[in-house]
Amino acid sequence: MKFIPLWILLLFAAAAQALTLVAPAPQPLAPLPQQAQVGRLIIEILQRYEYKTTAWDNALSERIFDRYLLALDPGRLYFLQTDIDAFASARGTLGAAVAHGNLQAPYAIFNVYQRRVAERLSYARELLKRDFTFEQHESYQYERAKEPWAKSEDELRDLWRRRVKNDWLTLKLAGKENTAIRAMLDARYSNSLARAYKFKSEDVFQVFMDSYATSVDPHTDYLGLRAAQEFDIEMRLSLVGVGAVIQQRDEYLTIRELVPGGPAALSAKLNIGDRLVAVGQGGAGPMTDVIGWRIDDVVALVRGAKGSLVRLDVLPAAAGPDGKPKRITLVRNKVNFEEQAAKKSLIRVKDGAKTRLVGVISLPTFYQDVDARGKGEKDFKSATRDVARLLDELKEDKVDAVLVDLRNDGGGLLDEAVQLTGLFIGKGPVVQERNSQGNVRVDSVDDKTPAWNGPLCVLINRGSASAAEIFAAAIQDYGRGIIIGEPSFGKGTVQSIVDLDQIAHNDKPKFGELKMTIAQFFRVNGDSTQLRGVTPDIPFPAVVAADADTVRESSFDNALPWAHIKGAAYAPAANLAGLLPQLKGRDVLRVAQDKDFQSLLAANSVSKLQRGAHAISLNEADRRKERGQREAQVHAQGSGKQKKTTKAEAAASNMTAKQDSGLIDELAEEKAQKNAKDVWLNESAHILSDQVGLLGLRKANAKVAPVAQ
Repeated sequence: MKFIPLWILLLFAAAAQALTLVAPAPQPLAPLPQQAQVGRLIIEILQRYEYKTTAWDNALSERIFDRYLLALDPGRLYFLQTDIDAFASARGTLGAAVAHGNLQAPYAIFNVYQRRVAERLSYARELLKRDFTFEQHESYQYERAKEPWAKSEDELRDLWRRRVKNDWLTLKLAGKENTAIRAMLDARYSNSLARAYKFKSEDVFQVFMDSYATSVDPHTDYLGLRAAQEFDIEMRLSLVGVGAVIQQRDEYLTIRELVPGGPAALSAKLNIGDRLVAVGQGGAGPMTDVIGWRIDDVVALVRGAKGSLVRLDVLPAAAGPDGKPKRITLVRNKVNFEEQAAKKSLIRVKDGAKTRLVGVISLPTFYQDVDARGKGEKDFKSATRDVARLLDELKEDKVDAVLVDLRNDGGGLLDEAVQLTGLFIGKGPVVQERNSQGNVRVDSVDDKTPAWNGPLCVLINRGSASAAEIFAAAIQDYGRGIIIGEPSFGKGTVQSIVDLDQIAHNDKPKFGELKMTIAQFFRVNGDSTQLRGVTPDIPFPAVVAADADTVRESSFDNALPWAHIKGAAYAPAANLAGLLPQLKGRDVLRVAQDKDFQSLLAANSVSKLQRGAHAISLNEADRRKERGQREAQVHAQGSGKQKKTTKAEAAASNMTAKQDSGLIDELAEEKAQKNAKDVWLNESAHILSDQVGLLGLRKANAKVAPVAQ
């Protein structure tokens, strides 16, 4: 008989003493033979090649343990403190156990988790047999990641009573009748319960090994076979869907990112932080409630054939849990480089009696058709080539200045960031790269003449990362232009994909892939972009977005620290520091007088207060009052969103309208949103216009300055 540690036997004994299940207990899961080999292989690769120096000790095991529990039960809704106590003896030994091919502990923990999920959801269904009243003054705490585990069964039952009561009140405030509410919630909990019985051994291994990898470095991930296939689809940009990246947060699947050029981004209907509530196929028919669903199951519902319709019910980012979902219909399409390519636009800025023309280049990603380049095709697609062409067009338009918009540009290919920088600096080093052995490589450009040597600004925000930060940092270090906006994301590391099947010489894919950090970026001045990102020369007031604290590198508890190395030899093009006081002064004055900006800042203040609460009232009268305040906030924020429209989007909207006449009102609202002013871009253009004027004044003064005799 195989030896089973005493703590695991005690753990199962503790689980057996829990409340009686309405549904039968799920079958325990066990590791597959090949998974021990994969675990050992991953650890060997990380120990030899990972950039970050890691002590492979008990402290790492404790981090893995905590991250694994967080991945399983982020809202602390399932485990009891007694469960955590039963797991405690494995806390400092997980790392060593996996290195020796022993996966018993993570599977034993998962089996208790699976059992607890079944228990809690069964209890939730039982609660639906009663009627709820909403006159009492009590609340439901919906953000519990930092709360202690429930100490008793009664405490956890009360938490679930409040949770179910909140779900009920949310639907009631949305206009549902009690009979419909009971049926909807029972179906929701029943679906979640059914999924609790569908976990596979591969699911456990994926969650645990990814927790293991991210405990070493936040950008190091294990990608099991299914996850690796999904990642490869994203890298090929051949996915047919809506172009939205979703993330599991509590029971909601939340929009983490909108892929530039995808149907979701082009529609201007979805926003970062929106939460998916239900998914429907085609222009009509039933909606499938997806609250509490697995993320891969929801993705499968959202994807489909090119040109087909998918309907989404989403809870807006700024709305509370009881907010009214909005219905969105999108046409599935292929997300490709053509839609994500750099684009230009023109903004006319009045400065007294003078009007200046600002050329805007919006760059959603640093892209390149690597396959075409590898085949020797001379006209392969690349961000640098497209921007160079757009700069030529802007010169023909006789623009006075160029604004490069890198908001929400998550990066891309390093070579493109380097070459594109060369369009503005001409010649010199762009970025330094240090590997795990401490060797530093300098990436440079050797263009004889810049494609644009006139006034320049770069607009960034918290979503500007990696390659976008390399470009912005180089422009700043060379004094080539002024950086405007928010501090950037702060990702200054390089990742590489390791094919585990290739290393193991497998005939067919079965081990998956390891995405690991192998190097760190440094600016030409020697500073790292890691953690701190790029600090704007002229900062805009920060506006709170959904989960703003979780969308920067600094939010990771094990992020690589900031560092400094010797700077590269480079010659700054200019020193624009002398212009900044005047530019900032004019910016502050304009923002104070701009009604759209002030509405956005006012809404921001309300959002900060609401997001600090982490709890919501279960009193109906109070909730209606809170809901009214949030709706007013959402309306105020509407004028500050960036909206774009394209021919492709208009065609998609027309196709949708023909197939679903109920979209008329929605399309009218969408059109109004698209026409809303982008206050960020507008103010950036004004700052750039001011820069043109001040530079002209500086040159004029230099010409009439006295000459020493």
